[in-house]
Amino acid sequence: MLKRFLPILDWGPSYSRDTFAADMIAAVIVTIMLIPQSLAYALLAGLPAEVGLYASIAPLLVYAVFGTSRALAVGPVAVASLMTAAAVGEVAAQGTPEYLGAAIVLAFLSGLMLLAMGVARLGFLAAFLSHPVISGFITASGLIIAASQIRHILGIRAEGHNLLDLVLSIFAHLGEVHLPTLLIGVGTTGFLFWARKRLRPFLVAKGVAPNLATILARTGPVLAVAATTILSASLAGLAALLGFDGSGIKVVGDVPSGLPLPALPPFDADLWARLAVPALLISVVGYVETISVAQTLAAKKRQRIDPDQELIALGGANLGAALSGGFPVTGGFARSVVNFDAGAETPAAGAYTAVLMALATLTLTPLLYFLPQATLAATIIVAVLSLVDLKALPRIYAYSRPDAAAMAATILVTLGLGVEKGILAGVSLSLMLHLYRSSRPHVAIVGQVPGTEHFRNVKRHTVVTAPDVVTIRVDESLYFANARFLEDVVQAEIAANPRLAHVVLMCPAVNEVDASAIESIEAINHRLKDGGVTLHLSEVKGPVMDRLARSPIPGELTGKVFLTQCDAMRALAPDLTARTLGETRRETSRAANGLQVPASVQFP
Repeated sequence: MLKRFLPILDWGPSYSRDTFAADMIAAVIVTIMLIPQSLAYALLAGLPAEVGLYASIAPLLVYAVFGTSRALAVGPVAVASLMTAAAVGEVAAQGTPEYLGAAIVLAFLSGLMLLAMGVARLGFLAAFLSHPVISGFITASGLIIAASQIRHILGIRAEGHNLLDLVLSIFAHLGEVHLPTLLIGVGTTGFLFWARKRLRPFLVAKGVAPNLATILARTGPVLAVAATTILSASLAGLAALLGFDGSGIKVVGDVPSGLPLPALPPFDADLWARLAVPALLISVVGYVETISVAQTLAAKKRQRIDPDQELIALGGANLGAALSGGFPVTGGFARSVVNFDAGAETPAAGAYTAVLMALATLTLTPLLYFLPQATLAATIIVAVLSLVDLKALPRIYAYSRPDAAAMAATILVTLGLGVEKGILAGVSLSLMLHLYRSSRPHVAIVGQVPGTEHFRNVKRHTVVTAPDVVTIRVDESLYFANARFLEDVVQAEIAANPRLAHVVLMCPAVNEVDASAIESIEAINHRLKDGGVTLHLSEVKGPVMDRLARSPIPGELTGKVFLTQCDAMRALAPDLTARTLGETRRETSRAANGLQVPASVQFP
């Protein structure tokens, strides 16, 4: 029981020196990647740079104790940072103590919600957010994030939480473009794109070992930070020498040294109430992203992820972020992949990353004064554009138009109205699609495949049927949303065939029936009885039969409940069954003599 809530007890006792070496190497590589990202995502959230560093220490330590993923890298991520900026911007002005306090409250509320969901084992709720909707939301968010950083690349002012407002604001201030900032921003962006795709092959071609080349390629953002910081400091020094008031390049400025002191978030009932819905949305989106990354990486090593425990771990990480002056965190895709590829063996790699980040916070912050904001903006743009997947829309449209419509709607709402309304629209669309599909379950009129005891859809297979018997196979559980649909299907079959004497509901895929479904079956039974037609059931699963046994159906059913559909046809159409079973015996004899037995190749 204790291991369920403390997974560290599972891998901790067997921790070895070799495992430590692998985790430490991964931690060093991830730290190199996380330093510029943590600063950049704090900028994206509208927070001071040091807050990004704070959010990369305590949450990682907490997740190392409670997390079940061996490779997941927790910390600030782009989408959660954007959602933080959108939510907090509604309750406080950026740059004020109230703004930082609201961001901390957001992390605290998110942590509490995730923790409560984990204890209550509500991880399954994330399944209601469909993949197309999540993909659409992340794609739209990536576009908004990239657009929001163009102002830093150009050195201008621009505001807005949706794409249209951002674009209009950028165009309105194009006359204010600062040339040195533009050169740094464009140059850094180009270098980072080149480093992501071309630096490793370039190094390998120059004779660098592939593993070392991979590590060096990951240092692209750090090289960009170092080079542009030196350039910015040099320009500032030159400007001072010539008597100018600075270079005009916006820099990070003073970043306080030292570790954050633990503190409770500000308690304001009105503020907490206003941030409750955004906190829930951040929690759900962050959890879906986290569990997707964790399960993908775990599958590669045949490891297991506990979704409910991940809720607890992620909740604890956000509480850790709030108590140490940070903002909402979640599992990052890019960093987790790097952590996995670098050879991380246990969650201890995240703890070592936290220690290294703490050392960086203590020692490196004075060096960040002249770091251009354009460099951090370029880091964000390169990172988030990898999340944009517009090609998924036609791909999904090819096999599911409703899913493609949901994805397109989520993209449009997010781009036009902002991230909060976009994710609310996505959740609503996911639920509506689920209800629509389940309200119209697949049902099939089935007949017996000649020479077999199998029953298949009359529209897909060559089958035989009895003129006075219709078998309706129900391919989904029955509940309030689809019970009336089944009534309509049965009524349509009765109206279309006046010769019918028996209706068989074949239920191999029915795993659950609720009160509404039971009442619908009762109604079908009464209507058929009034019309002189007998209702039968076949292939009813045990749990469903247990539920039916507690209802009036067993005593009122005009027909019988058959174990198999073949039993039903033996009783209701004995001549037809005798003929098909005779064919079955002949085919079996032919198979025994080495002849091939015909088989259907179509799906049910």
